[in-house]
Amino acid sequence: MGYTHVVVKGDYTDLASGSVLRSAPGFPAFPVRLASEIFLRALTLRGGDAPAVVWDPCCGSGYLLSTLGLLHRAEITSLVASDIDDEALELARENLGLLDPDALEERAKALEDRAERFGKPSYLEAAEAARRLSASLAAQGGRLPTTAHRANVFDPTALRTTLGGTTPDIVITDIPYGEQTTWQDADGAGVPEMLRAVASVLTDDAVLAIAARGRKVLLDGSCRPDQSFRIGTRAIALLRASNLSTQTNQ
Repeated sequence: MGYTHVVVKGDYTDLASGSVLRSAPGFPAFPVRLASEIFLRALTLRGGDAPAVVWDPCCGSGYLLSTLGLLHRAEITSLVASDIDDEALELARENLGLLDPDALEERAKALEDRAERFGKPSYLEAAEAARRLSASLAAQGGRLPTTAHRANVFDPTALRTTLGGTTPDIVITDIPYGEQTTWQDADGAGVPEMLRAVASVLTDDAVLAIAARGRKVLLDGSCRPDQSFRIGTRAIALLRASNLSTQTNQ
């Protein structure tokens, strides 16, 4: 199954990792078009017209959430990021901090300063991209509230503390797959255990969207997706939290 929402391939150059949004070795970037497709499918599965609170509990650099915020500001109320890796969270906070037109303007000026100091046209191009993103974000509603906290994705108590009373509508995450990122403090747990821990702190109408490298997302018999599809090297499963909650309580 291919794209059903983002059927036209757009130009995502301004969102390239390491240009305006920051990157670091060991923190892979998620395909922007696929992120948009997953979000729109999750939004449709959730139903209703209200903007969503979006949470990535394995946020890494925050790139996935940041690109969603820049593309879909009008459809998002706030973004919540969490991860167990402190280095990842530091980078995620920097990227999520750019979801503000003023911060993007400051980023543009910093990139212009670098262009002048080092004589690299690529910095000027990135500065221009930052200003385009700033204008787009302002037109969609302006600054997007974000939070980023440390939490073990298998620990419901830590996850509940991370949310701090926030109730996400949509969870989107690209699970660690062992090439550049791996699970930490998992004690042998995997995707099903992660899903049940995350679902336990959500309302029943929330939707979880999980992406993984490979032919399919590895789930057990108690986690049956409402939708599943594969694009490129990634498989995606979408599940309603209510189904997971029911399975957990059985």
